[in-house]
Amino acid sequence: MVVRASSTNTAKAKAKSSVLGTTFTNWLLNEEKHGRIDADMAVLLSSISVACKKISAAVRTDYYKQDVDLPKRANELFKDAMVGCGRTGVIASAANDQPPFAVEESFAGNRVVVFDPLDGVTNVDAAVCTGSIFGVYQGKSECVPDWSKDGNNESIDQACVANACNPGKNLQAAGYCMYSSSTILMLTVGDGVFGFTYDPSVGEFINSHERVTIPKRGKIYSINEGNRDGWSVGVKNWVDALKNGGPDANGKPYSARYIGSLVADVHRTLLYGGVCAQTASSQNPEGRLRLLTEAGPMAFVAEQVRNFPNHHIPSTDYCSVWRT
Repeated sequence: MVVRASSTNTAKAKAKSSVLGTTFTNWLLNEEKHGRIDADMAVLLSSISVACKKISAAVRTDYYKQDVDLPKRANELFKDAMVGCGRTGVIASAANDQPPFAVEESFAGNRVVVFDPLDGVTNVDAAVCTGSIFGVYQGKSECVPDWSKDGNNESIDQACVANACNPGKNLQAAGYCMYSSSTILMLTVGDGVFGFTYDPSVGEFINSHERVTIPKRGKIYSINEGNRDGWSVGVKNWVDALKNGGPDANGKPYSARYIGSLVADVHRTLLYGGVCAQTASSQNPEGRLRLLTEAGPMAFVAEQVRNFPNHHIPSTDYCSVWRT
């Protein structure tokens, strides 16, 4: 009887600790309460969610308008949210390969935010999935721009670049927001991955995915096979192996699914399992992913959903190709 009572109490405790159905605002307050983020990070992440709401609305209503430059608009919305929150010191955007931007001293905080405001932009005109990718670092005090030097823009630019060029293992938070049939914000602060679906009826993101864990084996591989002629022999052999059943002797062949938006392909892979790859080719010898604004943040997310309890690789080395 005592054992049964204990089990029941444990189940009730677990049920009470679930965050499913809570708002993003309340989730941030809970994370701050338990010491997983500080107040400044809570404000910053809340501002990111606001930027995602605005970009989602723009994608939904402006994608077909010839006079609207949607990628530029998305970049402005994300940048304005980061400047206005007062918690960032340096911002680096993937849009047009712009250099890192120093927030004015009156607004400056001590965090560095890197982002791709509209991933999958070639899908916009067809109303196919797009998304935003972001990562947050602690700023380096030795790389803070010296605003006291009038007109010394070159030194400020150098300080901004030095501050933004962090290794992926230093990320404090990362995630993405997918704009599709639903707007879904996926986020990690280093303690698992949580997903929040935007509910327009209340104007808030609601927790819909709690501590996402990727299946140990999936059924789908995602890669642009239009680049096959430019792949190395090793990559060709690897993809052929997936088609023939994967690495398992008795495995079933993987099915191909490729959307062309990193956010969408990664999101499906995290939930269903499988493989998502953007390999180097003769056309792009170093690959197409930007390390700072795409590969690093996505690697942090992938690290946090891993499902290998007996895997002895430390978390800081997992996905080391990306997070180094």
